[in-house]
Amino acid sequence: MNTNQPAARLALEDGSLWVGRGFGATGTRVGEVVFNTSMTGYQEILTDPSYAGQMVVMTATQIGNTGINHEDHEARDIFLRGFIVRELSPCVSNWRAELSLGEWLEQKDIVGIEHIDTRALTRRLREKGSLKAVLTTDSAPHNDDLVEQARAWHGTSEIDLVKKVTCSESYAWTDPSEDRWISTHDMSKIDKPQSFHIVAYDYGIKYNILRRMASHGCRVTVVPAATPAKEVLALNPDGVFLSNGPGDPAVLDYAVKTTKNLLGKVPIFGICLGHQILGQAFGGKTYKLKFGHHGGNQPVKHLPTGRIEISAHNHNFAVDPDSLPKTIEVTHINLNDGCCEGMRHTKLPALSIQYHPEAAPGPHDADPLFAEFIELMAKGTV
Repeated sequence: MNTNQPAARLALEDGSLWVGRGFGATGTRVGEVVFNTSMTGYQEILTDPSYAGQMVVMTATQIGNTGINHEDHEARDIFLRGFIVRELSPCVSNWRAELSLGEWLEQKDIVGIEHIDTRALTRRLREKGSLKAVLTTDSAPHNDDLVEQARAWHGTSEIDLVKKVTCSESYAWTDPSEDRWISTHDMSKIDKPQSFHIVAYDYGIKYNILRRMASHGCRVTVVPAATPAKEVLALNPDGVFLSNGPGDPAVLDYAVKTTKNLLGKVPIFGICLGHQILGQAFGGKTYKLKFGHHGGNQPVKHLPTGRIEISAHNHNFAVDPDSLPKTIEVTHINLNDGCCEGMRHTKLPALSIQYHPEAAPGPHDADPLFAEFIELMAKGTV
């Protein structure tokens, strides 16, 4: 243990207190605690905007051994509130590393805590659900005051967090996945570029989703979350993409209205929060999961084929399949809890997936889904 690290405390709204050592920045942060079961990819997790307002517990026992590099960021900044690990690696042993995890979190003003029992913390979250918490390196507040501060926080439900992470203006994305990260199967598709133009709504979009679209030869224009449908249609897109993002989908009335105005006029593909927005545009409802799905090992069944996909997830909300009209086909379900993981309209060119298929981090299974979207764009709205 680094004796220069300050003492740190994590106080949960249920009254429990976890004492460890701080790393990264110092100070006090409030957020919703969730756990992530991924074994790798902590840099991509930290830069996923879908974690805005949350503190992430990593269930893997040691984090930080590969350091941080500028190539693996998934967004322009970090939007989560805190980082919780069993042990911060005492050394960095990767040739791509440019600085340590602790140094980077200090630069980004993110408070971390280590040397707590993350297994016990995860079991508590599984039992009670996601919990509000205060993470602090300040020795002054009494433990009871920290618990009360956690309880008083507004939480992530009924809050529009998309406005905090979306881009401020439109931009073009042109960078594909680097050849060294692409399989031979992927390259066979990239050698035959498509001319389709995709307009991607940025609700908290991950860079690797954009890379995968560009790798299919698509021209991609990224637009802010509140961009009206008429402005998007004026760009004459072949398809519209609804991205991942943070928070409660039920408060995103503007995004749902826009999506309704796009349905039937252009093919639509949604991932994660985009899936939930599309579900509401179809006429369905969303609900909050007990502790969410966060990690790289969620089993999902593709109902039309019976294929089982081991997938990467990051969401606290889901679409209620019983609320969907009969024109919507549920295409994927989660084998752990049965929740809706994918759907498509049976009459209009629109489909979505709840999990993250673009491998950042997680298994690389994006191409069948992007290929289906491309097929929809090729057919148009006829």
